[in-house]
Amino acid sequence: MAEKFTEGQILEGKVTGIQPYGAFVALDDEIQGLVHISEVTHGYVKDVSEFLSVGDVVKVKILSIDEKANKYSLSIRATQEAPKQEVTDRSSKKQTQEKTEPGFNTLKDKLSDWIKQSQERETTFKK
Repeated sequence: MAEKFTEGQILEGKVTGIQPYGAFVALDDEIQGLVHISEVTHGYVKDVSEFLSVGDVVKVKILSIDEKANKYSLSIRATQEAPKQEVTDRSSKKQTQEKTEPGFNTLKDKLSDWIKQSQERETTFKK
């Protein structure tokens, strides 16, 4: 079945179903795949139905094909340009927020920020 489609291919499909974990997209009359909730768009998605509806025609990229199980993993997010992050200046707190991706940061990424904030608070309270 995968002769028609290959991993990495970008094509249009039609949303055939919405579930809490993602959306099913028909690639043709015989084959449909799943766009996992994390692959719907850039950033956090709480409810897939806020972004997609049954019948929508969407551009998808084939992430993987499992021929034995006849499963197609798709992404809408991979067909979109990532949004540019704005740098905000919090002059009242004398901090500048760095560019970050929406969603969760790792502890390693945030640890140095927390240490710095803690040290700043300590010096403020000692005065």
